[in-house]
Amino acid sequence: MSKKKKQQKAALKASQMQNAAELEIQRAFEQGITTLRDLISPSSIEIHSSYFRLGTKYGRTLYVYGYPRSLYTGWLSPIINIDEVLDISMYIYPVDTAVVMKNLEKKVTQLEASIAVNSEKGRIRDPELEAAIGDAEQLRDDLQVGREKFFRFGLYVTLWADSLDELNFVQRKIETIFGQQMIFSKVASSQQEQGMNSTLPQCTDQLQIRRNMNTGAISTSFPFTSADLTQEKGILYGINMHNTGLVIFDRFTLENANMVVFAKSGAGKSFAVKLEALRSMMVGSEILIIDPENEYQRLCDAVGGSYIRLSLNSDVRINPFDLPKVVDSEDANDALRANLVTLHGLFRLMLGGSGIGPNGQLIPALSPNEEADLDQALIDTYARAGITSDPLTHQSTPPTILNLYDTLLHMGGSGPILAQRLQKYTTGTFAGIFSQQSNIDINNQMVVFNIRDLEDQLRPVAMYIVLSHIWNIIRARKKRRILIVDEAWQLMDHEDSANFLFSLAKRARKYYLGLTTVTQDVEDFMASKMGRAIVANSSMQLLLKQNPSAVDVLSDVFKLTEQEKKLLANFPVGNGLFFAGQNHVHIQVIASDTETSLINTTPGAEASKRG
Repeated sequence: MSKKKKQQKAALKASQMQNAAELEIQRAFEQGITTLRDLISPSSIEIHSSYFRLGTKYGRTLYVYGYPRSLYTGWLSPIINIDEVLDISMYIYPVDTAVVMKNLEKKVTQLEASIAVNSEKGRIRDPELEAAIGDAEQLRDDLQVGREKFFRFGLYVTLWADSLDELNFVQRKIETIFGQQMIFSKVASSQQEQGMNSTLPQCTDQLQIRRNMNTGAISTSFPFTSADLTQEKGILYGINMHNTGLVIFDRFTLENANMVVFAKSGAGKSFAVKLEALRSMMVGSEILIIDPENEYQRLCDAVGGSYIRLSLNSDVRINPFDLPKVVDSEDANDALRANLVTLHGLFRLMLGGSGIGPNGQLIPALSPNEEADLDQALIDTYARAGITSDPLTHQSTPPTILNLYDTLLHMGGSGPILAQRLQKYTTGTFAGIFSQQSNIDINNQMVVFNIRDLEDQLRPVAMYIVLSHIWNIIRARKKRRILIVDEAWQLMDHEDSANFLFSLAKRARKYYLGLTTVTQDVEDFMASKMGRAIVANSSMQLLLKQNPSAVDVLSDVFKLTEQEKKLLANFPVGNGLFFAGQNHVHIQVIASDTETSLINTTPGAEASKRG
């Protein structure tokens, strides 16, 4: 074979081998990029003495090396809830008690020897040495009887940022928070790789920087202190200001769905309540509202709701003698008796009750004889309309106050006197609105009862009758509903209306109802026995900015800390404390521009996303 042919053959073989190698590399590359490891791994890692770079992110690991003499529960909470990206690792190593006891004995001997030497040399006493001996002796006693265990504790924090400047800024924030509690930290110099590995979720303590701690001290570092109120289902109430998370909650998952909202005028309480109502409608809830100040009309019109305006000049009529059209046999048997009890409270309110007169004088309640005569007159009035305790008779047309007036007028005892006192509601100044058959039909997802145009003397009566009417509807058909009673303090001024509102709060859960009580007159509301009872029967509370005089009252009821008391008096509009069951957070109520345009009724206010 010629030399030229040999060279051509060798070149061909080399080319084939090169092509095969390239194909093998191509196959290996294509196979490599399809693995999960290649998909999730960072593009690169750079390790420096005081930081590392993972892909495009910068990181830095700190370790804690010094602690104060005493640690308090929740000392780690400010770090956990800080609005930064952190990885925190805690390593706890139990130590054999016998070894600890032996070392403590040696340490106490050394400390006592140091005190003896100082005494012999005439030096002044050293309080630090005496405190150390006391701590060591106390720990020995606790270990001996099993009250305490001993541990080695390591705490590492890895910070993440998009740039070195941001990383330095985050480091200063962390060190400041630690320093305020006399806790000392350092950067893991020349050990950033070990620090990063120590805070990865693989339980490898490569830094091994530990501190001795007993059970009590270890327990204070319990990490699950994040103030979080987020559920998979529910509506958005606002932003959690502890950790910028979302407060998403379903009030119907609590032991009851009742809620109270306390705030001074202009703090955003109506905004928050309207926002909750709007969002609750999106998950199928029906909304019923008693509106004393004409604040809900724009929202009601926007969602196609029914806006019922009650006034002496309107055509709207509500008959307090209406009976609920219940299907539950137990409720049906009790319907008449329950309504008689409600009417007793109503007529005590209409005829004087136990309210306060315009000059501050106590209006006398009905005497026992008047109570008895009123009770008999109510029973007789229903009987004349063909309605008895038999549920089959409850479909008959109910009587009205005019029928009761006639019954009282023609009965003996105190009947004529009661009829005379009742006359202003039948043929007098307040005649018409509550003395005729009902002509409203509530069949809408949102229904608002406006009572702004009623006279002040008639407002509590109207709120009572409307609540009674709503309660009859709720009992007739169980469905997820929210009842909002705005300016509820007007009901708390009268014992019977306060009792009725409390009764609603207690019984609401059975009928799948959530009662929302809104008031700005916190002191008067909480001064009432029934007011405090309503709060106790409400699993949710929203406390917005308060007058300084109301802060102490609420602090006593809700067991607020000094910091929370200070915040409560200085919250910006739309910020407050949100309680749900046993948890509470600092919340900012926030809405979209569209929502704000529907619910913001502040005169001349610019569109704002906050209440």
